[in-house]
Amino acid sequence: MSSSSTATPQRRLRLPSFGVQVLIGLVLGVVLGLVARNLGGTEENPNWLTETLGTVGSIFVTLLKTVVPPLVFLAIVASIANLREVTNAARLAWKTLAWFAITALIAVSIGIVLGLVLQPGVHTSVSQGSAAAPESTGSWLDFLTGLVPANVLGLEAGLEDDTVGLSFNVLQILVMAIAVGVATLKVGAAADPFLTFVRSALTVVQKILWWIILLAPIATVGLLGTAVATYGWDALGSLGTFAIAIYLGLALVLFGVYPILLRLNGLSVRQFFSGAWPAIQLGFVSRSSVGTMPVTESVTERNLGVPRAYASFAVPLGSTTKMDGCASIYPAISAIFVAQFFGLDLSVTDYVLIAFVSVIGSAATAGVTGATVMLTLTLSTLGLPLEGVGLLLAIDPILDMGRTATNVAGQALVPTIVAKREGILDKNVYDASREGQAWQEEPVAA
Repeated sequence: MSSSSTATPQRRLRLPSFGVQVLIGLVLGVVLGLVARNLGGTEENPNWLTETLGTVGSIFVTLLKTVVPPLVFLAIVASIANLREVTNAARLAWKTLAWFAITALIAVSIGIVLGLVLQPGVHTSVSQGSAAAPESTGSWLDFLTGLVPANVLGLEAGLEDDTVGLSFNVLQILVMAIAVGVATLKVGAAADPFLTFVRSALTVVQKILWWIILLAPIATVGLLGTAVATYGWDALGSLGTFAIAIYLGLALVLFGVYPILLRLNGLSVRQFFSGAWPAIQLGFVSRSSVGTMPVTESVTERNLGVPRAYASFAVPLGSTTKMDGCASIYPAISAIFVAQFFGLDLSVTDYVLIAFVSVIGSAATAGVTGATVMLTLTLSTLGLPLEGVGLLLAIDPILDMGRTATNVAGQALVPTIVAKREGILDKNVYDASREGQAWQEEPVAA
C-alpha cells in the first residue's frame, strides 16, 4: 500500500526590482566608501577596499565603452532609415533640433543666473595649488577637425606607457553613421539587405548591453564608493557652493522647466516621470547617456507613447548631442566659477558666448562619461585659464551623476513634446496606469 503525498511547490527567491537594487547599491556604495576612506591609503597607494571598489566601477565603465561604438553607429543608421516610415520626416527632424536648442538655452540661462547669484568662485576654500590644466582639452578647432573621420571606424591610436592603445571618437562615429544612414535612404530598395543586417546587429548589441545594464547595481557600489573613498566630504565641502549651484540648477531644469513645458503642451507631469524614471535612474548610476540610450528609447516608445519610427531617430540623436546637464548648466556655472576664482570680469558678450557654446557646441560632449571637453571648450572660447578645470575635477564624478540624469530626462522629453505637438503621440499609452517595474528588456522574437 502506497501513500500519496502532495508535493509542496518550492518558492523561488524573488529579487527586489531593478530600481530597489540600484538604491541598495547607492547606500552600500556610500557606506563602503566611508569605510575605505577610514582605512587610510593615498591616491597613489590605495588600500585594498578602495582598490576593489575602483576596479568594480572601472570594469562597468569599460564594458559600456566597449559597446558604445557599434551601438551608436548601428542605432543612428537604423534611426535615419526609419525616418522614411514617418510622415513629414524632415519637419520632425528640424522640430527636434529646435527643441534641443530651446531647452539648452533655458538651461544655460539658469546656470548663468545661479553663477551670478551664488558666486561659487568667491565662496570656496579650495586653494590655487589645486589648479591644473587637464590632459585633454576642447577647442573650436578641435571640434571642427574632430568632425572629419580619420577612418571608417572612428578609431584613434595613442601611445601610453610604451603601449599603443586604441580609443574611439564618438563624434566621428556619429558623422559616419549619419552619412551611411542618408546614403541608405538615397539608394532605396537596393539597401534593404544592408538595413536588415543593421537592425539585426543592433538587436544583438542591445542584448549585450542589457547584460551589462544588469550589473548596474553592483557597479553603483563601486562607482559611488570610489568617489566617496577618494574624495570624501573634504573636497565636496571646499567646493560646497559650487556643488550646490550645480545641483540646484539641475533640479530647476528637471523639476521646474521640464514640468512647465509638459504642462504647456497638455501632458501629465506625473505620467512623464513615472514613464521615464527607469532611464533617468540608470543615467544617474551609469553616468552615460549613450549607455542608457536603449532604455531611454524603450521608455520613450513603450511608456510615453512616441511612435517607434520617430523615437528611434530622436533618442539616439539626443543621446549624443542633447546635454542640458553636461553642456548647459555645468559649463555655464563652471566658467563663472573660474572667472570669479581668478578675479576676472566677464562682460555681457562673454555671457552670450557661454550661451552660444552651450547651444551649438553640445555635440562636442559626445562620449561615455564626464564633461571636461565641453568645459575646456567653453573656457578656451572665453579666454579663461584652463587650469581652473583642475579645481573642479575632485568632485566631478559626484556631479556627473546628476548631470547625466538631467541629460537623459531631456532626451526623453523632447521627442514626447514634438510628438504631442505633431499629433502623433499615443495618449492612451502615455496616460496608462503603471504598476511595478516600468521598464524591462524588450522580448526578442524566437
